[in-house]
Amino acid sequence: MAIDVWLPRGHRLPDGAKIRSLLFSGSTWQVFDTDGLSNTLVVRPELAQKWIDASILEDSLLDEFTFGSVKYQSLNSNKRYAMTPVENSESPVNRVDAIAFSLALKESRRLSPDASFHDAIYVEQYSRLLPAWTLTPRVDDATVLGTWLTGGVVISTDSFRRLTSLTGWMPAGDLAEIVAAAGLPVPADAGVLTKHKPASDPRSSAKVPKTAGSIPSDDTELEPAHDVFRLPGRPQLEAFFNEHVVDIIVCPEKYRALGIEFPSAIVLHGPPGCGKTFAVERLVEFIDWPSYSIDSNSVGSPYIHDTSKKISEVFDRAIDGAPSVIVIDEMESFLAHRQYAGSSGLYHVEEVAEFLRRIPEAINNRVLIIAMTNLIEMVDPAILRRGRFDHVIEVAMPSRLEVASLLTSLLSKLPTSDTLDVTPALDALTGRALSDSAFVLREASRLAAKAGKSQLDQESLEAALASLPKDKEKKGRRIGFVRDE
Repeated sequence: MAIDVWLPRGHRLPDGAKIRSLLFSGSTWQVFDTDGLSNTLVVRPELAQKWIDASILEDSLLDEFTFGSVKYQSLNSNKRYAMTPVENSESPVNRVDAIAFSLALKESRRLSPDASFHDAIYVEQYSRLLPAWTLTPRVDDATVLGTWLTGGVVISTDSFRRLTSLTGWMPAGDLAEIVAAAGLPVPADAGVLTKHKPASDPRSSAKVPKTAGSIPSDDTELEPAHDVFRLPGRPQLEAFFNEHVVDIIVCPEKYRALGIEFPSAIVLHGPPGCGKTFAVERLVEFIDWPSYSIDSNSVGSPYIHDTSKKISEVFDRAIDGAPSVIVIDEMESFLAHRQYAGSSGLYHVEEVAEFLRRIPEAINNRVLIIAMTNLIEMVDPAILRRGRFDHVIEVAMPSRLEVASLLTSLLSKLPTSDTLDVTPALDALTGRALSDSAFVLREASRLAAKAGKSQLDQESLEAALASLPKDKEKKGRRIGFVRDE
């Protein structure tokens, strides 16, 4: 779609300079190159007034002018200084530029405690990030800075080791100084980190089993090497991830010697509520790599070829930010068997072909791919062939043992009565989604606190269990007006 340029080439601005070209554009602002010494930010009056009301920019810095029947405000900045959108910007070329951005972020946060700066315009001359207040999810300052430093890889400065590997142009000590200049926390060991440490190491205090390649268990003797991934309530899935993902990532040398370069792609399938998404989120959090999502909301489009284009763009970003993770949710939406494609079959084939082409490429470029589906039978068999998704793992509703494991883990963090008996909870929660188990304990804790108790007791637990809908209640529940018999 063509960009609606507000001002034509040659238009004279309030400072006497003439417009030459459009540099950047947003829905409520545009940045223009001029024939003068400055670039000019042109904004809608409503946005300019928000900056003034928030005390993030002084009224005297803005000039008002009219083009046709439309009023605008303009802000000039010398071309020696950056005036760019924070999103989709290039990474800084030196430490001085990075420190300048950090100081602007810190000062802007001081002036505007509630704004999100992910959609802001960076005006280096005035040390400001000017938020656009678009209708997009808020992003924390640590992620704003990390994404800006890497030139677009979505990563928080909290992931300091990973950030160090992505910003190899600066020493870790300088990176720590840049993070501190923004008023953000810096890890205590940041000053001694070096880029010689393996970029694939997702954890600094890791541990592995003494027997190489063995599946870790609770009683396995460990030696300092890397942390074991934990997934309470899912011991088999936990063991699978540790053996087939974590150990290969953290100890690449022993696998590379036998031709294993990187973990294979994985599909998790099972009924809604079985815990697929929770398990993947915990693994991504543990690995601490940039993650990219492909789902119907992020890449779905009614326009011809647009979905395939968006899928390709996600793979490109993940490869650029590698090592990274791509999470494909509801994979049957894009990768359904051809017999389910209907009238859109031609374009469906194009989308499947895009995945077939990009998945091996991404794996070869150190991108971990994890897909999820509730309907494995609908997925095109060409996708599930070995070499693309080597592991197709069924995740069923939790067994009694798995519910017990999760309850034990959650209760270990709570003050409980000595007489607490979880047997009724195991009977009620076996076969239900693990989220129900977490809900019951939260509800029991709430009821105990409401009653003025200092511990979670049997009465509170049983009251919470009683709030769960019975199976026949769930099946018979209707929405709308119901006439009493």
